[in-house]
Amino acid sequence: MTEKFSWVVTDGKAGMIAQARGLAEAIGLPIVDKIIVPSLPWRWLPPGLWPHSLLGGIAGTAKIGDQIEPPWPNLLVSCGRNAVGPALAVKKRSNGRTLIVHVQHPRVNPARFDIVAAPAHDGLSGANVMTVQGALHRATPERLAAAAERVASTVSHLPRPLVAVLIGGSNRNYRLTPQTIFKLADNLVTLVREHGVGLMVTPSRRTGSDNEAILRRKLAALPAVIWDQMGDNPYFGYLGLADAIVVTPDSVNMVSEACSTGKPVYIAQMEGGDEKFDRFHRALSDADMTRPFFGALEAWQYTALDDITPVATAVRRLLNLN
Repeated sequence: MTEKFSWVVTDGKAGMIAQARGLAEAIGLPIVDKIIVPSLPWRWLPPGLWPHSLLGGIAGTAKIGDQIEPPWPNLLVSCGRNAVGPALAVKKRSNGRTLIVHVQHPRVNPARFDIVAAPAHDGLSGANVMTVQGALHRATPERLAAAAERVASTVSHLPRPLVAVLIGGSNRNYRLTPQTIFKLADNLVTLVREHGVGLMVTPSRRTGSDNEAILRRKLAALPAVIWDQMGDNPYFGYLGLADAIVVTPDSVNMVSEACSTGKPVYIAQMEGGDEKFDRFHRALSDADMTRPFFGALEAWQYTALDDITPVATAVRRLLNLN
């Protein structure tokens, strides 16, 4: 009997891969990654408008990327708009034998999928829609513990408690300005001086060199380690080692991963936001998973955010894996 296996189908963006792979890993089948890069004009059109002839033979959709061809997987987990058309095509070409699960709002009728795991702030509903509070991810306790062990020596000189500082940057909804980074740095200085903490800081490419330079200058004399964006990102290790976490609000993924630890999570302030982000942050605040960051350190407890387990359990049940 052929071993069951799964595909993870995304557009190759790190955030999409993290969500789809996180779910696929929790389900437990061997994984094959498929990156979809549609050629023109398909990349300009919503996936629901891709013609059925195209969906029937996906190999022609990508100038770059992985081909979508038999043998068909038992499970396909997709994430992102470019993965919707290929997922539906595989369902058709496999004569319905491939179970297809989409992460996020697919922007087509969700009934076309076996399961859709959509965040609450998207407001999607349906018989096969499972609502999740944040973003699915790969930050399991086991992965964080292993990562913490790998980076522990690089921060062993820092005082406790340790605070992980996760900094994103400007995107379509938020703006990380020099004024914002100055304010964040001032609050971090206050945190160190009043509470004696050690800081483990990981900026992202979106942070920007000017903002990162401001941060480094402000924290230079403090017990702080700031990742230089060389080598492996210590992000998971910092989450595993942290006693508390400060995170910017621009990434649902980062905030969700922070809240999955069950540790105090503080949301730094940034300019911008929109209705969806506001709903997301309000829900976590109302559940007392997060509090605003103004340079203070508190201790509180909450049930760690775990969106993956119920979705993975439902998928395993449909695959007769339970």
